[in-house]
Amino acid sequence: MKTLNQLFDNYSTAKNVVMQLEAAGIPYKDISIVSHHAENRSEAGEGAGVGAGVGAALGAGGGLLAGLGMIAIPGIGPVVAAGWLSATLAGAVGGAVAGGAAGGLIGALIDSGVPDDEAHVYAEGVRRGGALVSVKVDDEKAPVARRILADAGGVDVNTRRQFYREQGWERFDHTSAPYTPEDVELERQKLLNMR
Repeated sequence: MKTLNQLFDNYSTAKNVVMQLEAAGIPYKDISIVSHHAENRSEAGEGAGVGAGVGAALGAGGGLLAGLGMIAIPGIGPVVAAGWLSATLAGAVGGAVAGGAAGGLIGALIDSGVPDDEAHVYAEGVRRGGALVSVKVDDEKAPVARRILADAGGVDVNTRRQFYREQGWERFDHTSAPYTPEDVELERQKLLNMR
């Protein structure tokens, strides 16, 4: 199995990618989404507590998006998540390990073959309002999954790392203040100006 990852600047694009992956025959158990909570509050229910609702069916249909739940991650704040990464995050939060959920996200990505420096960019990207889609695929489904992820216009990790470093960032820091919806909007304006 290969794990493919793609960071997106917004939840709606990531959500569409998840639906395309499922439509291509990739089982929802092999797909994960972790997204900043700023733009998708209604997707996981208002006021959900730490770890509450992870894996619970929240929608009428099946598939990965029906199981979105909310988790609070130190340094990121509330995220909506579903899939194999959310199980790692819920376990870390449930274990009350300081920074554990963030370490769980970074650790899970590293364990799946993502280089350490990329894992930190992904975590920071989610912190700043993004959404991460991860998919585990066999060799047969890998080309289809790669095409879906590439065609969706996700973030180039190297370019984004450079953008963050120009602002003084080095690595994801779980002690950082989470981004508010207003912070996320300002970040998106900076990214628009960068293009």
